[in-house]
Amino acid sequence: MNRNILYICLLACFLLPAYMQAQSVPTPGAKQTLPIILTNATIHQGNGKVIERGDLLIENGIITEIGRVSKTFKQAESIDLKGKHVYPGLITVNSFLGLEEINAVRATRDKAEVGLLNANARSIISYNTDSRVTPTIRTNGILIAQIAPQGAGFTGSSSIVQLDAWNWEDALIKVDDAVYLSWPRMVYKPAPWLQKSVEELKKDALKNVDKIYETMDAVKAYSQAKDNGKVAKHNLAFDALVPVIKKEKKLFIRANSEQQILAAIEFKIRYDIDIVIVGGRESYLQTVLLRQYDIPVVLYKVHQLPVQEDDDIDQPFRIPSILQEAGITFCFAMDDMWNERNLPFQAGTAAAYGLPKEDAVKSITLNAAKILGIDDKLGSLEVGKQGTLIVTEGDLLDMRTSNVVHAFIEGRKVALRSRQIDLYEKFKQKYADQ
Repeated sequence: MNRNILYICLLACFLLPAYMQAQSVPTPGAKQTLPIILTNATIHQGNGKVIERGDLLIENGIITEIGRVSKTFKQAESIDLKGKHVYPGLITVNSFLGLEEINAVRATRDKAEVGLLNANARSIISYNTDSRVTPTIRTNGILIAQIAPQGAGFTGSSSIVQLDAWNWEDALIKVDDAVYLSWPRMVYKPAPWLQKSVEELKKDALKNVDKIYETMDAVKAYSQAKDNGKVAKHNLAFDALVPVIKKEKKLFIRANSEQQILAAIEFKIRYDIDIVIVGGRESYLQTVLLRQYDIPVVLYKVHQLPVQEDDDIDQPFRIPSILQEAGITFCFAMDDMWNERNLPFQAGTAAAYGLPKEDAVKSITLNAAKILGIDDKLGSLEVGKQGTLIVTEGDLLDMRTSNVVHAFIEGRKVALRSRQIDLYEKFKQKYADQ
């Protein structure tokens, strides 16, 4: 009897949090049935252009007119947006949203595998559409995410999803869009808990770099043998990397220090592959090479302190404008999923430090879409593209005034509720009554 009670208690411990979590995630929006006409808005198209007092028409999830709507309908939903702003739905890159819920609870972490060769791991299979975190970032305008596996070495394949879905199959925009590689650290600062010297850390890092090269050499040989029908036994990890060798997929390389970035560029040249630098904290030191080899940068959050002791205190804020002036395609990303709601404010800070305002908008919309290869249907407000957009009161990039009041994904209305908003309203009422 005691054992049965214990089993019931343990089961409740697992099921109750899941039940509570499900209750706090709004129901996905219903498919668009009527044409939606947005009128009298300031439309930031995401491609650098702005339409003042413009209109926008969405039919069957697609933008069919922008600027002035000429069509008339017997039935349509018209929303007057006088004084409000319209932007493309924001896109976050290199996210582990839906792969981790509570960092301190191991059972909710499914963002990384053990070892250096997990190229065959697929993040989309573990993606949880019922994450409590998702509604909190939607309320700040993020509607599209690239879900990427974390960890060391070849971490696996990312996929691109929209953030209002019943399950990962419904959420999919582009499956297994790219492969991720975390480049070994090349700046050796020993930490007390590691109990390793600088020389030992350097030796370990170089050993891991050698393993990366050995893996790519093996994949190249494997690809050639596969093309010639001489592969007797398939290697799942190698199969996942073959499209990278053939330039059918990009390799997103996490690299922050100048040494890592230079190593990644050398890696690209040696294997003639398409890469994207993710992190890029010292990318401003190698703009010539990045431009020469047409390498995009996914820049980690700019709200941080400088890396080098002799850097200016505002150096991280100025990196976006430096990359822009050098002609390098870049977008913003956060390095933790719970903080992704602050993505637009990274662009806002960059705009305050030299990046033109509409280019800052572009860095979290069209630039991100181009880097991910989905700019044919997302990233900007243009005829023929998806009706995936947000409406704000105030400036989207200004945390003091930004307030997202409407959101649409392919013309579907997205609920802008979250547990945080519910708690705010609950206790606001409590203390208002006192």
